[in-house]
Parts: sequence; C-alpha cells; structure tokens
Amino acid sequence: MNMPSILVVDDQPDNFDVIETLLSKQNYLLHYAASGQEAIASLNLFQPDVILLDLMMPGMDGIEVCQQIKAMPQWQPVPIIMVTALTAKEDLARCLKSGADDFISKPVNAVELRARIHSMLRIKQQYDNIQTLANIQVSTIKVLESTLNELRGNLVSSLPHELNTPLNGIVGTISLLIEDIDNMDSAEIRELLGMADQSVRRLEKLTKQFLIYLELELSTHQQQNIEPQSTHFSMAAIEAALQSHPQSVDRSNDFIFAIEEADVSISDRYLAIILHELVSNALKFSQSGTTIKISSQVVAGMLNVSVHDFGRGMTEEQISKIGAFMQFERKTYEQQGTGMGLKLVQKIVERCGGQFSISSVYQQETTVHIGMARLKSRNTCDLSSLQLLT
Repeated sequence: MNMPSILVVDDQPDNFDVIETLLSKQNYLLHYAASGQEAIASLNLFQPDVILLDLMMPGMDGIEVCQQIKAMPQWQPVPIIMVTALTAKEDLARCLKSGADDFISKPVNAVELRARIHSMLRIKQQYDNIQTLANIQVSTIKVLESTLNELRGNLVSSLPHELNTPLNGIVGTISLLIEDIDNMDSAEIRELLGMADQSVRRLEKLTKQFLIYLELELSTHQQQNIEPQSTHFSMAAIEAALQSHPQSVDRSNDFIFAIEEADVSISDRYLAIILHELVSNALKFSQSGTTIKISSQVVAGMLNVSVHDFGRGMTEEQISKIGAFMQFERKTYEQQGTGMGLKLVQKIVERCGGQFSISSVYQQETTVHIGMARLKSRNTCDLSSLQLLT
C-alpha cells in the first residue's frame, strides 16, 4: 500500500518543520507549499490524501484556498484540516462553512495532530473504497450493455428455438411417461428417457455457454487476477474433446491428426473448452465422409493449433461478423446451436495472450488457427468457475 500523502500549506517554513517533526515517526509522505496559489498548482503533482491548511496567510488566506480546492470536483473528497490560532466560534464556523472538514488549534499538539490526520485518512479511505465499488458497478453495467448489444445478432430468432426445443422435449417425454408408463415396456421407457437426457444436455450446454461468455466479459473488464497454470497439449486432450461428441464416433475415420505435443500457458479447463468448441464446429458444418484434420506445431515459442474441415466454409464478411448469437444461413441449413462457439474460443485465446484467426473458402473449406504461448506464466489464464461443456 502507498504511503498517505500529506500536503502542508503554510507561509512560514518553520511551521512545516514543526509538523514534520511531530509526524516523523508516522508512515506519511509530507509535502510543503508556501502559499495558497502554490498549493493549488501542486495538487496534481502531490496527489494529497489530506491537506493541512494554515488559516492566516498573506494574499490568499486559508478560507479562500479551501473554497477553491473544494470547488474542483476531483479534489472535493480530499479532507482539509484548518490550522488556526483563532478560537472564536465565529472563526471556526467560517472554516467549516468554507468546506473544511476539521480544524486544529495552534500551538499544535502532537497527539491531537496525529489523531485528526488518522481520522481524516480513514474517511478518505472509506470514500476511495466506495468510489472503487461505484466504478466497478459502472464498469459492470457497461460490460452488460455492450454484451447485450453484441448478443443481439439473430438472438430474437435463434434463442427462443434453442430454449424451447429441449424444453419441449423434456416436458413432452415426462408427459408421455406420466400418462402411459404402466403400458410401456422397459425398452420404450429407456428410449424416452434417452430422448429426455439429450434435451437436458442440450439445455445444459446452452446455459454453460452463457455463463462462460459472461464470465469472460466481466473478468476482462474487471481485470481479475489469474493464477498461473500450464497444461500439456496432447492427443489425450483431443481424444477427451472427441469423446464429448457422440456424433464423432460415426466419423472416426474422417479425423486426421498431426500433433506435436507441448506445455502451453493456459488452464486445462480453457483448453478443454477450446477443443470442444472447435471439434463441435468442424462436425456440425461438414458432411460425414469428409476429412477433419487437427494439427499442431511449435514455432518460435508458440504452439500453433489448427482445425481444418472440408465443409460449408465462410465468406470474408461472415468471418468479420463472428460473435455471440451470430449463426449464418441458419434457415437454409437448420442447424442447432447459438453461434456462440467460435466467439468463446476467440475470447479465451485472446484473454490468454494468444492469437486467433480463421481462413476459409466459401462452400469448400475452413481452417481455425490458434496460437498459444508456451510456458510463460504471465500469459497463463484460468477462471476456477469455468467448466468443460459436455
């Protein structure tokens, strides 16, 4: 924590020497200004947390200095303690009316001086804490607003369908079981439960995608601390991603691997999400019988990973508009999903200090390129609340 900054304003340097002596054992950073004009001019330089202001000064007196400082919004929260030899109630009232937060009488008593400064610093700290929370709140609101704007896309048309389809599957299956379970054999019951399970998993995936997306947005804007981690990129990690996609079993012969393994500066959780989403996209947008190639290579301290498919491809305009709830040609192909997958991958990679790009030929092929740093803990990222989508 930085030492509190105290600005002493007094036309008599000897008075500053006295205050410096009285506060010599305190952990304060003391500054001196010989006039009101000098004090006002030095505010940005000294960034005071408390101001000790002499009342009786030639030219601009303490009352006027206090009024001018308190008239500046950025310095209004800084407590001002008037130092005065006057004791009349009218004079003290003038000090408080000018905006002073406290006063202390001359000759200055060491115990009283330290107590009043400590009290004012505590008030300033409380204000700073409140201001920090307010800034976080404003930042959070801005993040949510920008996120909502980004989510608009084809939200109105796609989200109701993505929510209603699995919900209808769950409700419909339960209704059938309630109405006719006594007349069903075990095979029929298992089939219905399997359909309900697929709907639940689809709904669960959508919910987790939402949570991960918002978590990434908030953590980026709030600059949350990240615990260093290193994860081994390997065939085992890729196989785990494939296993989370039942449809990949029917296309096991379509996959080609050219993998160079390496330790990368990313959490295993983030790596799992990236691989899951990239495999999901490649399977969704390419036909069975076409090749999907997953490759990786270490180049100049980076692990470059690419996932290539001979599928629908994307135009340059579509690539430039990749975002949450941006699914292209949805009506033509009637695919499931929210269009959030590639945006999640992009956010994770960029948050971890990596590189993300897409190259594609429309109606022919697509390659997603990712560059991840190797063994550089300052680029490592993790959020403990994120979990692999399954």
